[in-house]
Amino acid sequence: MRRTSLIALILAAASLVWARYEFFTPKGSFAVEVSLDNAPYLRLPIYRNAITSLEVIGDYAIGGTSADSGLSPFLFAVSLSKRKLEIVYPLEKTIPGQRAIQSGFGRGTDGTLYAGTMPDRTGESGHLIAVRLKAGAIDVSDLGVPVKGEGVFALTFDPKAGALYGISHPSGKFFVSSPNGGAAEVYEQTAPNRRSSGFLHEYALEPADALSRRLAIDRSGRVYGSMPVNKLFRFDPAVKKVDVLPDPLPEVWGRNPLGRVDAWAVASDGALYGGNAGDGQLFRLDPATGKVTNLGKAIMMPRLKGIAFARDGRLYGIAGGAPGYSHLFSYSPSEGYRDLGNPRFPMVEPGLEQEIPWRGFQLGTLAVSEDGRYVVMGEEEALSQLMVFPVE
Repeated sequence: MRRTSLIALILAAASLVWARYEFFTPKGSFAVEVSLDNAPYLRLPIYRNAITSLEVIGDYAIGGTSADSGLSPFLFAVSLSKRKLEIVYPLEKTIPGQRAIQSGFGRGTDGTLYAGTMPDRTGESGHLIAVRLKAGAIDVSDLGVPVKGEGVFALTFDPKAGALYGISHPSGKFFVSSPNGGAAEVYEQTAPNRRSSGFLHEYALEPADALSRRLAIDRSGRVYGSMPVNKLFRFDPAVKKVDVLPDPLPEVWGRNPLGRVDAWAVASDGALYGGNAGDGQLFRLDPATGKVTNLGKAIMMPRLKGIAFARDGRLYGIAGGAPGYSHLFSYSPSEGYRDLGNPRFPMVEPGLEQEIPWRGFQLGTLAVSEDGRYVVMGEEEALSQLMVFPVE
C-alpha cells in the first residue's frame, strides 16, 4: 500500500473515532435544573424526580415523576421562555400512597392533561388524574380508580370520544374510562394468557418488562398498544372490540418475549410510528391495513423510550439506556437515521452563572412543543433535569 493511501486511511479512521466522542450541542440548546437536593431554590428532591411523563402546553413543559419505593412523586412545570422551573406539586397532597406517574399524558382540547398513577404497594390501586395549569399553580383532580387493586401503567385520551384508554398493572388488562367518572370497561384479551405467561417466566420478566409502555390513537379513533408475547392489538371503540393484529412487532430471533411498545408517534399522513423496547427497533404501522414495516435500529442497543415529530418533518427519538447511556437520533424516510449522540447542553442557574455543560446520560421521555419548534427531553436519574433544543 502506498504511504499516502496508508496515511489517508489512518486519518479517516481517526476521524471516525473522534466523531463517536463528539457531543450534540446545537445552537440555542439549554438544560433546566429541575432537581437538586437540599437546595434553597424551588427544586425536586433526590430519588423522587425521575421524569417518566412529559408534555408541552404552550410555554410550559409539564412533567410527572416516579419515585423510589416508599416515596411519593411530583408534578412540575418549566417555563421554556424563562428556562426556569416555576411550579412544583407533590402528588401526595391529592392522592397519598402513590409512587409513580409513568403512564404518559393524554391531552385534552382545553389544555387539561390526563395521567395514571402506580401505587407504592402491591395490591393497592392506582388512580386517574386530571392536571391543569391555573393562575401560576398546578391543579390536580382525582378521577378515581379504573381497575381496583392495580396501577395505571399506560394511558392516553381521545378528546373526540371523551374517553380515557389505559393498561393496568400488573395484569395488563385494557380499560376504557371517562374523565367524568363512572365504572371503567375492562377487557382481558390484552392480559398474558397461560402460554405467554410461561414465556415471560422463562425469561424472568416482570409485568413492567412486558406491558405496553404507551398507547396511540389513529385518525379513526382506534387505540393501539402491545401485549405479550410480541403482539400488537387494536381496540375499536365503535364495536367495543379488541383485535390482535396479524403482524407482530419487529423481532430478533429468540428475543421476541422482550418485545413491547416503548413509544408512539403519529405522522402527518396518519401513519403510526412505534419503538420496540426489546431490541430498539423503529417500526411503521399502516392503520388502514394493519401492516407493520420494520425500519431497523437507530443504534446497537435496546429501548426506544421516546419519539416525536418536529417541525422539520423529522422524527426525533431517544434510544438506548442503562447500562450504557442514551443516544438522541433523528429519522426520515429520505435521510434514514442520524445518530446525534449524547446531548450536552449549557445550564445556567443560581451559583452556575458561568454555566456548566450538562450531559443527558439516562433520558427517559421526549416531547415536542405545540409549534414543533422545541424538542424537550427528561432524565430519569436520581437527580433529573430537563434538556431542550430548538429545531431549525
